Amino acid sequence: MSVKSLNNRKLRGSLLLMITAMIWGLAFVAQSVAADLIGPMTFNGIRFLLASLEVFLLEPFLSRFLKIEAAESSSGWMKTAVLAGLVLITASWLQQAGIRYTTAGKAGFITSFYVVLVPLAQLLFLHHKSAFNIWIAVGIACIGLYLLSSPEKGAVQFGDFLELLCAVCFTVHILVIASAAGNPNPIRFCAVQYLTAGVVGIIFGMLFELFSTVSLLKAAPSILYAGFLSAGLGYTLQAIGQRDADPAVASVILSLESVFSALFGFWLLGETMNGAELLGCVLMFAAVLLSQIDMKKE
Repeated sequence: MSVKSLNNRKLRGSLLLMITAMIWGLAFVAQSVAADLIGPMTFNGIRFLLASLEVFLLEPFLSRFLKIEAAESSSGWMKTAVLAGLVLITASWLQQAGIRYTTAGKAGFITSFYVVLVPLAQLLFLHHKSAFNIWIAVGIACIGLYLLSSPEKGAVQFGDFLELLCAVCFTVHILVIASAAGNPNPIRFCAVQYLTAGVVGIIFGMLFELFSTVSLLKAAPSILYAGFLSAGLGYTLQAIGQRDADPAVASVILSLESVFSALFGFWLLGETMNGAELLGCVLMFAAVLLSQIDMKKE
């Protein structure tokens, strides 16, 4: 593969991950609306079943449009997809439960702490060293996240703690997705992942949560967005984008969901942003740009 072709693939992967971050940022608004209507497992179970249905039906079109090869006959990738689904439903449950006790914007900021955890996990457990500029980008992103979290507005609350646990789970999810980057058909991988998450979510929702038809109908717009766009489209673009991006770089780009969640929270929910938070947004964008510079020597 030529250097130009490789760079084009990396650029495409980065753009797909940035689109994913924007979709996820808006999802925090939808999730915030649904949090007071139905339980987190029920919400996520339905959304991931919808996502699985969407991806199964659109697989031929998506594979042709994105020039994805046909899946191999080997079923080894399915085990990884099931594992990814179990991690995904755990992370999504913690995220949705935490949103009930904090703002949509703050939930996005804390969830994005995986931008620090991913390169650390790579170094500690996989003995993979990231390029120097990635660590600088991570440092800048940390400062941006700190400013975005508005520490002067109050102490850490229970919802913040749940979102931090969610960040740990999403760190694991990013690394699991990275381990499946060689899978010839990420579309089918995602479909199995969503089906696993959806079935587990529905089972636990039926066992431990209560909801009414009225509350379900009120939450329907949020569920539809979270299912078809945030999950069905967003996580699929993540899986495709990560095929051509280092996990640490991917985590920096995906952490832009915190910026988008703040912007959409301000626009749609009336959540305010002060000067420090706006500076945090600028620093987050700067971190993403820095992460795109290839400083590794051949």
